[in-house]
Amino acid sequence: MPSVTDGEFRRRSWSAGFIDAVDGFGLREGTIEFRTQAAGKGAELSPYAKARLHRKRAIAADEFAFLKSVVRQGTPKTTIPAPDVMHYFMGPRAVDDAVYPDMELFFADLARIYREEIAELGKLGCTYLQIDDTALPCNCDPQVRADVTERGENADELTERYVKLINDSIAGKPASMRTALHLCRGNLKGAWMAEGGYDAIADALFKRLNVDIYCLEYDTPRAGDFTPLRFAPKGKTIILGLVSSKTPELESKDELRRRIDEAARFVPLEQLGISPQCGFSSGGGSGQALTEDDTRRKLELVMEVAREVWGHAHNINNRELERL
Repeated sequence: MPSVTDGEFRRRSWSAGFIDAVDGFGLREGTIEFRTQAAGKGAELSPYAKARLHRKRAIAADEFAFLKSVVRQGTPKTTIPAPDVMHYFMGPRAVDDAVYPDMELFFADLARIYREEIAELGKLGCTYLQIDDTALPCNCDPQVRADVTERGENADELTERYVKLINDSIAGKPASMRTALHLCRGNLKGAWMAEGGYDAIADALFKRLNVDIYCLEYDTPRAGDFTPLRFAPKGKTIILGLVSSKTPELESKDELRRRIDEAARFVPLEQLGISPQCGFSSGGGSGQALTEDDTRRKLELVMEVAREVWGHAHNINNRELERL
């Protein structure tokens, strides 16, 4: 594999590493339910600021330090939840009003914490940082957007504010560090949170976000078609998450190649790459949708398709090593 993560094994879940490393968070029931093919599964607990936020220890830097010490081939890569995740699923309830009477103070504290963490990662030699975002893609879902309106917020204004928040968070990163934004509509043991193509956020996402790489969920029709990729700027990499992390069924190699060709109508092939849609185990414990063998077969498929399409395995995103 051309890049390697530590699998996030030190975290309770993909986003809990951030919550555990930052003082000031409590938990409340969120407003967006996970869904399956059968029915809803209920909302997960979401963080809220019950006190001013302060980074008490490293969020991902300790994980990266270990990773760098053992990786002998490939690029050691670390992942971190996006800052907007700490707001979107609670909206106005993401803070205690007595602590943060102005939401801008909350966003400023979040951006400061991310800059502190990224500076430490840079000192350790991190050159590939992936920011995992479930907020922006959930903001593509018409029903979720209606819920946002009902709670007194404007979904389009949130998109613009979140883009600024992410940009503020990565401002000052080392020039040698490439940043990727991974967009996922939820991934928990086969369940998801939202549906809808990227059209509602594409303009802001591709034109105003200062990341180098976009890792986009595209494994089911829930993510829409490839037409929003027409906004993708030159010089940035678009990773197509075509291989599902929610089902053990192995995708057809011919179908994957057909979909890559379809995406190449909007973005030059040399800017594209392929990966699984998400990590294979975003939350630990029993009830996982895929076995270790399923995971390995899917990763082998990704590598084979990448080599056949591009002639090498360069354009592959590898948060997917979580189950290896």
